[in-house]
Amino acid sequence: MRLFVSVDLPEALAEPVEAVQAEFADAAGLDFVDPTQAHITLKFLGETPASRVDEVVEALEAAVAAADVGPFEATFEGLGVFPSLEYISVLWLGVGEGAEAFTRLQAPIEERLVALGFDEEDHEFTPHVTLARMKHAGGKELVQELVRESDPTVGTMQVEDVRLTESTLTNDGPVYETVRRVDL
Repeated sequence: MRLFVSVDLPEALAEPVEAVQAEFADAAGLDFVDPTQAHITLKFLGETPASRVDEVVEALEAAVAAADVGPFEATFEGLGVFPSLEYISVLWLGVGEGAEAFTRLQAPIEERLVALGFDEEDHEFTPHVTLARMKHAGGKELVQELVRESDPTVGTMQVEDVRLTESTLTNDGPVYETVRRVDL
């Protein structure tokens, strides 16, 4: 099972996410993420035996309890790229209100899952929703311009749980399925 820990955006935000993606339609080289699968990744686990799911869920439950973050409101706004505007690999939608809560939630999740043997992240956590991946730099200048000049607000959601999500890779892109939910 290819697993990750996420907070999924509600269906109601798929259309506004898609509208932001449409602004980048003329930027060659972008491979857009399905807006109906928009989410914030809190921890990527990778290939994990099904026999470890219960252990992972127990660690998630303990991490959520340790974070002491109850349900909270999150606003999705602003644009950014990883790793930099000079070398773009990911175009993302940021988090305004709720960013601190995501960070407080992510830290103990990272700690507990690394303790179970999962790889430690090699970069600081930035709460974001991936909009597209840049496969080649053909549209780099347009992406740079739009990121500098656009400041979209997509919407707000109530964050009530984190999910252990399975990602199945297909020719039509990844398909995500919730394995378990852990309430905040």
